[in-house]
Amino acid sequence: MAIRLNKLSPEPQVLFQQVMIRYQLSNADLVSASSKQLTFKMVQKAVKGRALTPNAQHKILEALRTLKPEEDIKISDLFN
Repeated sequence: MAIRLNKLSPEPQVLFQQVMIRYQLSNADLVSASSKQLTFKMVQKAVKGRALTPNAQHKILEALRTLKPEEDIKISDLFN
């Protein structure tokens, strides 16, 4: 017997997704800006709020800093 849980409200947006919207960036923007081996899969996991390794988090942070050098972006601004 399967138990279904009703969601009363939509899931909250994750921090990373809010940053992507604020700066009007796409996944492709981050992947192309990265000098490391950042993949679309890593970025998509971050957008969905899934767990990322610290290495993947730093790759994403580095790509964001490349695109937005004037902003002071930290890991805590992106991930919980």
